[in-house]
Amino acid sequence: MLAFPEFRGFTRTLVIWNVGIYFGLLLLQLAAPAVAQHVVLLFSLTPVLVTHGYLWQLVSYCFLHAGLLGTALELLSLWFLGAFLEANHGSRWVGELFFASVLGAAIATVALAYATADSGGLNVGALTGAFGGIFGLLIAFGVLYGEMQFTLFPLPVAMKAKYLVAVYILFALAQLFGQNRVYALGQLGGALAGYLYIKAAPRRGFTAATSQRYFNLRNDYYRWKRRNAAKKFEVYMRKQNRDVHFDSDGRYVDPDTEGRPGGNRARRDPKDRSWMN
Repeated sequence: MLAFPEFRGFTRTLVIWNVGIYFGLLLLQLAAPAVAQHVVLLFSLTPVLVTHGYLWQLVSYCFLHAGLLGTALELLSLWFLGAFLEANHGSRWVGELFFASVLGAAIATVALAYATADSGGLNVGALTGAFGGIFGLLIAFGVLYGEMQFTLFPLPVAMKAKYLVAVYILFALAQLFGQNRVYALGQLGGALAGYLYIKAAPRRGFTAATSQRYFNLRNDYYRWKRRNAAKKFEVYMRKQNRDVHFDSDGRYVDPDTEGRPGGNRARRDPKDRSWMN
């Protein structure tokens, strides 16, 4: 039976933000109902508004929740799936997976609204919840750890992760033919985005790979500058009737060790500057 993983890292931050925003909106609803309603409409996912420039709604909707029970179930799912994956893949990877899935769910929802515009699809109300991100985490859990078994509380039934994920996906597919098809397609959009992410992303995530590539380019640039400076210094010293040598990386080669085994590593006294006289 799988227990809840340790509550830390990106997952803890994400859950705390969701809880804080949920209770913050409850207090705002008591103090200023009109303002609270405006905030919800501004940051929840409304397809018509998204296509009119409210692009932040493609992500911000996942921090808004309606109903205590639904919010509790979403955040418990987020805690379990996020913390488990984070312990094995790191915070950056899980963060990218979650928000890629949130974005995929939002795009699928907007696409459905416009595809069914003639039948009233554009009349979809403001959508909230982290269902897209959770389905992305869920699909990653099923694909990467499908053979892991756990007990379904409170039922004494053992099930592999891949079968549980299949049940959720089938349930979402069935909902496509009901009244909750907008949420169902959002869930499937999040699952698809999560699947594409785990198949395409490097082991440590796109952000880490991009950062590493940037630092490699930056280091190559500095090495190039050092080699150029070394060549100019060699030319200058030859004009002064002095010979100095640098290796291919632009590092100074001590004349007393040049050509010896170990090369520039076997240096003489660092205070000896007689070669410059």
